[in-house]
Amino acid sequence: MSWFNRSKKTQIEVPGTEDTWIPCPSCSAHIFKEEWVKSWRVCPQCNYHDRMNSAERLELLIDNGSFKEINKDITPGDPLAFVDGKGSYSAKAAAARKKTGLNESVVTGTGKIKGLPVVIAVMDFRFMGGSLGGSTGQKILLGATHALKNKLPYIVISASGGARMHEGIVSLMQMAKTCAGIARLNQEGIPYISLLTDPTTGGVSASYAMVGDLNITEPGALIGFAGRRVIEETINEKLPDDFQTAEYLLEHGFIDLIVQRDKLKTTLHDVLQYCGT
Repeated sequence: MSWFNRSKKTQIEVPGTEDTWIPCPSCSAHIFKEEWVKSWRVCPQCNYHDRMNSAERLELLIDNGSFKEINKDITPGDPLAFVDGKGSYSAKAAAARKKTGLNESVVTGTGKIKGLPVVIAVMDFRFMGGSLGGSTGQKILLGATHALKNKLPYIVISASGGARMHEGIVSLMQMAKTCAGIARLNQEGIPYISLLTDPTTGGVSASYAMVGDLNITEPGALIGFAGRRVIEETINEKLPDDFQTAEYLLEHGFIDLIVQRDKLKTTLHDVLQYCGT
């Protein structure tokens, strides 16, 4: 029965599934990699919106070739010379810079959305959980200042676990600092649009992410301040299953719009046109 055997030389090589399929992180459906990329990382089966990095966000929203980065060279400081059981903060920040190719957890610049000029800041969760440090806040403030000086709408896309506690009070100060910059835009009637993506939590959700003239999010995004377990143990109550989701916040008036990812650019363009920019 040797004819049942196949020699090693005649083995048929099957491409690895990692080259062809992407498993949905939510429903585990297997999606063609090409379709996954084409749909901007949205599952066609359950509509799960996977996280995007800053480069992907800019590609999604900003006209090709129009983005110009500003304040790129600002990097994290280490005001407390912080060290914990896993090493120094400066070493962690250096590792994040090497891993992501970014200097901070936010990328800021100018660009166009279907021809309309804007200033934009995009947070990147890959960089220390998108945490808000002193230089993060500085870049967001400088973005607001640039928008104010040039009378351009300001769009901030948040993706963050909250304040970067390695910097202590310096990190917490950024909540007031960024909101002050945005308040100046409001005084001059310059639109500020906030896009909260999964996740937007902690000090970021408690500051500039929630003070937009228009607060937009994507389906299913996690948005909140303290963690679910902390809140339940504090109030000694069971929270609703959809608590801190985009849908829950829309129902309770914290969010103005939930927009499908492939409709975001058109929605922002329409809003900017309505604002007369």
